[in-house]
Amino acid sequence: MKIGFVIQRYGTEVLGGSEYLCRLVAERLAARHPVEVLTTCARDYITWKNEYPEGPDRVRGVTVRRFATAHTRDLEEFNRYSDWIYANPHTRQDEIEWLKQQGPWSPALVEYLQRQHASFDVLVFYTYLYAPTVLGLKIDPARSVLVPTAHDEPAIRLDIFQEVFSLPAGLVYNTDAERRFVRANFRLRALAEEVVGIGVDIPRSSEETEPAPLASEEEGRVEVEVSEDPERDHVHDEESPTFRNHLAHKGETFRRRHRLHGPFALYGGRIDAGKGCEELVEYFSSYVKEGGEGSLVLMGVKMMPIPDEPFIRFAGQLPDQERSHAVEAATVVVVPSPFESLSIIALEAFAAGTPVLANARSDVLVDHCRQSNAGLYYADRDEFVECLRLLMGDEKLRLAMGRNGREYVRRNYRWDIVMQKYERVFAKVRAAGK
Repeated sequence: MKIGFVIQRYGTEVLGGSEYLCRLVAERLAARHPVEVLTTCARDYITWKNEYPEGPDRVRGVTVRRFATAHTRDLEEFNRYSDWIYANPHTRQDEIEWLKQQGPWSPALVEYLQRQHASFDVLVFYTYLYAPTVLGLKIDPARSVLVPTAHDEPAIRLDIFQEVFSLPAGLVYNTDAERRFVRANFRLRALAEEVVGIGVDIPRSSEETEPAPLASEEEGRVEVEVSEDPERDHVHDEESPTFRNHLAHKGETFRRRHRLHGPFALYGGRIDAGKGCEELVEYFSSYVKEGGEGSLVLMGVKMMPIPDEPFIRFAGQLPDQERSHAVEAATVVVVPSPFESLSIIALEAFAAGTPVLANARSDVLVDHCRQSNAGLYYADRDEFVECLRLLMGDEKLRLAMGRNGREYVRRNYRWDIVMQKYERVFAKVRAAGK
C-alpha cells in the first residue's frame, strides 16, 4: 500500500504540533509501506519563505518531495484581513483570498497531486487549515484521509471548511473532545473514523515496575492514592543518596545545565500570546507576588517579548533529547493554550511522571486531566495560583499523579495501538475505493 502525506511543512527542524505528529507517523509507516511526503520548501510558518531546496529529499528514511511557495506572507496584512473577514459578511472568493494570504500557497504542489494522485492507495492530509489540504482534498476524496487537528477558533467557522470536512473518506481524530467538536459543527461523509492520537514513549528513568492503580475521579476534584511506603513516597532530604539518585533519573543534567536549583514550572512550545503565554507570565507573576516559590522556564521559539524577571528563564529551542530531559526535570508542566486538539507536551509530561497544570478553556486538556488523574486545570488567575501552589508544594501528590500519568499513556498512547488504528482506517478507505 503506497501512502502519500500532504503537509504544509516537514522536517526534523519543524516543531509545530501537526507537523511533528505527521513526521512521527510517516517514519513508522515507512518501515511497512512505501511512503512519500508532499510538502513545501518552507520552514517558517510566519513567512512561508522557501528555505529547503526544491525537489526530492530523504528525511529519516522517508521520501520527501518539496515544492516552492509562490509568495511569502505579510503577517500584518493577513491579520488585518482576518479581522475583517471574521467580523463582516463576505463571499467565497473573499475566503479563498484569505486562504491565499494565509499561505502556504504552492500551486506546484497541487499540480503534482493532480497528476500523481492515482499512484497512491491512500492520501493523508494533516490539518484542516491550510491551502494544501483545502485544495488537495478536492482532487481525490475517495482515497483521502483527513487528520484535522481541529479546535474551536475563528478560522474554522469560515464556509470553505464546511466543504473540507465533508470530502474525505476517512477522518482521524486526536481526542474524543476533537471528535465531539467536529461532529457537532460539520456534516460528515467519512466511511471510516477513529480517535487515534499519537504514540508516546515512557522514558526509562520514569518507568516503574508496578504502577499504582489509577485514582478515582469526580468532576471538579482530583483524588489520588498515595502509598504509605516510605521508600516510595517519602520526601527525601536533598543531601540524601536516595534523593540524589532520584535526580539522576529525573532531569538532573537539565537542571545543572540551566542552573535550576529549586522547583520550576515548564512551558514547551511556541512562546506566543496566541498560545496563552502572555497570560501564563501574568499568572505566574501573581503566584510569585503571593509568596509562591520557583521559576517559570519557557522552552521553545520566542514569538513575543519576555519580561526581564528573575523568576523567568528562557531555555530556547532545544533538541529532542534535551527537551525530554526538561520535561522529566520539571516540577510541573504548564499548558496554557485554550486551543488544543491533542497537546503533545501534556502527554510527554504524563509519560515522564510529571504532573500537568492546564487551561480549563480547552476541552481537550480538561479531558486529559480528568481521564488520567495526572493534572489539574484552572479557569482564572486565582485558580492558577492555588493549583500551582498545591502542585509545587506537595511531593506525595506529584508522585501519585506521576504514576497515574504513566498508566494513562500506557493504556492509550502506545505506538503499537496508534499504528494499528491508522492501518485500520487506511484499509477501510482502500477497500471502499476498489
